[in-house]
Amino acid sequence: METQKIKESTWMKLENLATQYRFGVIAISLLIIGCLGGIAMNYGAALHIWSLIAVVIPTMTTLSLLLAVAPMRWILNAFIVTLIIDLLVIFII
Repeated sequence: METQKIKESTWMKLENLATQYRFGVIAISLLIIGCLGGIAMNYGAALHIWSLIAVVIPTMTTLSLLLAVAPMRWILNAFIVTLIIDLLVIFII
């Protein structure tokens, strides 16, 4: 019997690459998410309680995962979610 190869999706390839360059990805993510969260708060996220909660919870979760050196899958998923939410809050409010 032969073992079947599993096709790697683009997301899996990105995760493997991020795992290989873990500390560089952590440094860049820390910079991007930290600054983007601050910009979102500056441009009006603090005006409404719902936007404040929408920005603070994902931003702090991502920063905590980065500082805890969590698995890259968790970090990348939290990074994408935080990036989307912060950009939505910046451009909607």
